[in-house]
Amino acid sequence: MVTSSLSLKRWVAVTLTLALLLGGIVLGLAVVEIGLRIAGVEYKTFYTFDRQRGWAGRPYAAGWVHDEGEAYIQYNSQGFRDREYSPVKPENTIRIALLGDSFTEARQVPQPLGIAAVIERELKNCPTLASRDVEVMNFGVNGYGTDQELIALQEKVWKYSPDFVLLNFYPGNDVINNSRTLTEKMVSQTAMDNSALMKPYFVKRDGDLVVDDSFVNMDIYRSQKSWWHQAYLQVQDRLRILQLLKQAKYALPLPHQDNKKQDLQLGTKSATLSPLTDPEWQNVWKQSEWLIYNTATDPEWQQAWQQTEELIRLTHNEAIAKEANFAVVMLTTALQVNPDSSVRHHQEISGVTDWFYPEKRIAALGEREGFTTINLGQSFQAYAEQNNVCLHGFDNTFRCDGHWNALGHQLAGEIVAKTLCKQFVIRNYKSKN
Repeated sequence: MVTSSLSLKRWVAVTLTLALLLGGIVLGLAVVEIGLRIAGVEYKTFYTFDRQRGWAGRPYAAGWVHDEGEAYIQYNSQGFRDREYSPVKPENTIRIALLGDSFTEARQVPQPLGIAAVIERELKNCPTLASRDVEVMNFGVNGYGTDQELIALQEKVWKYSPDFVLLNFYPGNDVINNSRTLTEKMVSQTAMDNSALMKPYFVKRDGDLVVDDSFVNMDIYRSQKSWWHQAYLQVQDRLRILQLLKQAKYALPLPHQDNKKQDLQLGTKSATLSPLTDPEWQNVWKQSEWLIYNTATDPEWQQAWQQTEELIRLTHNEAIAKEANFAVVMLTTALQVNPDSSVRHHQEISGVTDWFYPEKRIAALGEREGFTTINLGQSFQAYAEQNNVCLHGFDNTFRCDGHWNALGHQLAGEIVAKTLCKQFVIRNYKSKN
């Protein structure tokens, strides 16, 4: 009886100790959670898997972004960083669909300061369009290549009946993104995880480019798709502690990645990179990026360029079939438009032959295929040098590197709107009506 009584006391004591310990842990976590909320610390997950495009914005996701620039961002019901639009185009309205990657999505700046919003405001001041409304719809998604943008056009854009399609082309990595071979090489040489390959590619079959969606068989895609992962994301959305742990996971490299991390030249603070976790994971490819300014003599780059040009042709043909006008906007890289010309001179010694080779190549394609190209590079370079200002970069990242800042978006939007107003939009819109 005495033994039984002692056992009961021990059980009660152990249970009480565990309860106090668990209660202390819960209280401690609650204090940390409250502290994170007071401090405004949050790292929301803004992307999810997509069967057609590999990944896409999460519908209705919203939260602050601080890793490059600072902005509160919201996604609409279709997973794009823009307001809601009716599929039925309002009367007396010109709709412009903007395709692109992270430069177009522009999560580094408040939405009214992004290129899409600037183009819309500037076109509303176009004299010839004074009697018409203008809607510029932002279909940009972080990390997309021209292939994913083409699929987005087919799957998401046409139901809104746009009059014009503008394809924003970022020379810094779009050619690489369109090539499975070059992407695989970059993954093997950097700290990027395999999610960089979790996307569709176009391949040649019987002389035509067709979609290869074998990425759906990747373990990382299946993991993203699983019900438990989706449930975990819902919990993570509500707990700042889990968001902080997620950020720490991507900020700290695995042991075998330590040497790679030292070699990366990042414009953000993240080191283990992926299109789903880092706002510009492609910027780790600085050495490879230089090749974009050279004539494509390497066989892999030749193939990647040919693939890219064919994708642009297909996008143009899509627009023709839908009786929509089409133009390519050539965006800028930070190196092209650095206000210090000595920075470019140093890279020229390293082998860069023509800072505007991508623009010239796409412009030549436009002349052959019959579409307009709007090149921002030379105007940006001249503006940056004359005013000694950075059009890329933010105070919390490297100066003059990374994405456009608000001034870069403003200048880009003004140039595009001015070109559309004077040379492209009015002429072609009148011919259609």
